[in-house]
Amino acid sequence: MNLDDVVNTLGRHLKARYGERVRKLSLNAGFGCPNRDGTLGRGGCTFCSVLSFAADDGDAPLAQQLAERRAELKRAARYIAYFQAYTNTYAEVETLTRLYAEATASPDVVGLAVGTRPDCVPDAVLALLAGYRERGYEVWLELGLQSAHDETLARVNRGHGWAAYADAVARARAAGVPICTHLILGLPGETDAHAYATLERVLDAGAEGLKLHPLMITRGSRLAVAHKRGEVAPPELPAYAALVGELIRRTPPEVVFHRVSATARAPTLVAPAWCSTVWPAMQAIRADLDLHGGQGTRVQAAAA
Repeated sequence: MNLDDVVNTLGRHLKARYGERVRKLSLNAGFGCPNRDGTLGRGGCTFCSVLSFAADDGDAPLAQQLAERRAELKRAARYIAYFQAYTNTYAEVETLTRLYAEATASPDVVGLAVGTRPDCVPDAVLALLAGYRERGYEVWLELGLQSAHDETLARVNRGHGWAAYADAVARARAAGVPICTHLILGLPGETDAHAYATLERVLDAGAEGLKLHPLMITRGSRLAVAHKRGEVAPPELPAYAALVGELIRRTPPEVVFHRVSATARAPTLVAPAWCSTVWPAMQAIRADLDLHGGQGTRVQAAAA
């Protein structure tokens, strides 16, 4: 299901720049997380799965991962190296320099996306990423904020607050590094009003990209225990699609949506069942956008 005609998707953004399809190659470089190793806390966020961390320990060298991901995708000539797993700036800058260089060594890799936490972005890392941008690479620093509400972040044991995110974004913007902010919809204790307020704060801070996820309950997470006790439930698909549609309408047209939903594979996924594949969410979101308007329509109506 293609949203490019109603949403400024990453695919649309990249095709406009390169004139052809560009795909992301997801990588696991074996990074840790300060919210799991005792630096900030132990156990990680309540939505993180212990089992998924354990399963990823034996990932192959980057060159092998890149080759395998290329073979899986097939339908692209250019790629972005996406450091996805764990906290991908949680190392000495010398280590990061080596890993990022290894991932971008091939001529068909035209970009670098780095997923991390707002409290793990020192100026030296920003300078490293800015250097790639100065050399013509597509660069995205992906910050896992999840919510702009400190009470929610404390509830899910995130290990940082809004202030850490605001500081990281301000420094990234000063360095010329674009930010893609990750948000989870349906976190415990939050309503649609919380999501609207989070979006407004994130846009005001200067995020150039957004990645939306539904709350998913995964095996091995603390939320899975709470879900089993009936204390927490993920969003139903109609409610999620309606919320995503409204957030998209409240987002200016120039902001790039990297993702509007997410999936998890069995047996990791506990709930919701509709997250086992991408199509139900995409179809429901598309239907909402067709009915109520695409990206930026609420912004444009307010300005009229």
